[in-house]
Amino acid sequence: MKSVFRISAIMVKEFRQLSRDRITFGMVVMIPLIQLLLFGYAINTDVRNIPVAVVDQSHTAVGRVITEAVKATQVVTVTHHFPTVVEAEQAINAGQVRAALVLPSDLTQRIVQRKTVGQWLVDGSDTMVSSALLQLQRMPLQDLANYQPPRASTFEVALYFNPSRRSAVNIVPGLLGVILTMTMVLFTSAAIVRERERGNLELLITTPVRPLELMIAKIIPYIFVGLIQVGIILGLGHLIFDVPLNGALSQLLLGTLLFIAASLTLGLMISTVAQTQLQAMQMTVFILLPSILLSGFIFPYEAMPDVAQWIAEVLPATHFMRMIRGIVLRGADLMLLWRDALWMVGFTMLGLLLASLRFKKSLD
Repeated sequence: MKSVFRISAIMVKEFRQLSRDRITFGMVVMIPLIQLLLFGYAINTDVRNIPVAVVDQSHTAVGRVITEAVKATQVVTVTHHFPTVVEAEQAINAGQVRAALVLPSDLTQRIVQRKTVGQWLVDGSDTMVSSALLQLQRMPLQDLANYQPPRASTFEVALYFNPSRRSAVNIVPGLLGVILTMTMVLFTSAAIVRERERGNLELLITTPVRPLELMIAKIIPYIFVGLIQVGIILGLGHLIFDVPLNGALSQLLLGTLLFIAASLTLGLMISTVAQTQLQAMQMTVFILLPSILLSGFIFPYEAMPDVAQWIAEVLPATHFMRMIRGIVLRGADLMLLWRDALWMVGFTMLGLLLASLRFKKSLD
């Protein structure tokens, strides 16, 4: 009986402690709720609304009918029209579109001769997107009068950057974003909390170190840790899985540094909110789940509903997925990917400011 009494007393104490810990109690509710909403609502393996461009060199009514027929499939959304194939290829390289439909100048003659009517130029770095576009290769064109299907396929398909459609080519660069998010946010989310638990926070108060200086000093050592992880992942990915490194190393280094800084800043903001290292780890998991599921690492960004895409745009991992795949696989530079690069710079600056202000407030 005494043993039961002691166990029940400790149980009551734990329940009371949990009820007073609002952050932990909130994570108990929010983590399964977020997972349920993500998997049930935001995650969709049926790829739709892929942004594509059209290069209609025929300038005929037939070309417009074919374009409308392609749009009617709802697999793609025509977001750009270009006069030349070169401009379409540049848009694919910059990540503005995932593919381009090229309709030749002799389109009408090819239809009469029952030849292939056009060609898809596809960014093959994402295997799920390329698989969805390959389904359009033999699509019928019933809207054309007196149309006879081609002897071969309706469209030819040219897969850029990953013609063999190997999943490792897409996974390894994306895995870099996931691992950096996991480690960088986790390392720094406990930085201020650890100082508080060890009693070092009072010592920092008495020094002339300013809050912003402390925030910067906290993240710089972990930048080198992140660069070591980059070298391991991309180096072994290239040697073992033959993942191409098409971009310049300078662009890769600069883009990675921007993401590491943004992730470390995110961890610092968590560190100024959390009261214990356990809370910091719980909040890190809360950030990590959407970063993996909504960033485009596993599921295509275009397949998600608008609300999920808005949430994804706030996360640094989403922007880094575009950047790292663009640099490593397509050979793009940061000038082409300037929107994502500029967003990460702004996120880092704003995050450092908020973390320093929050740190100053906590000292009061």
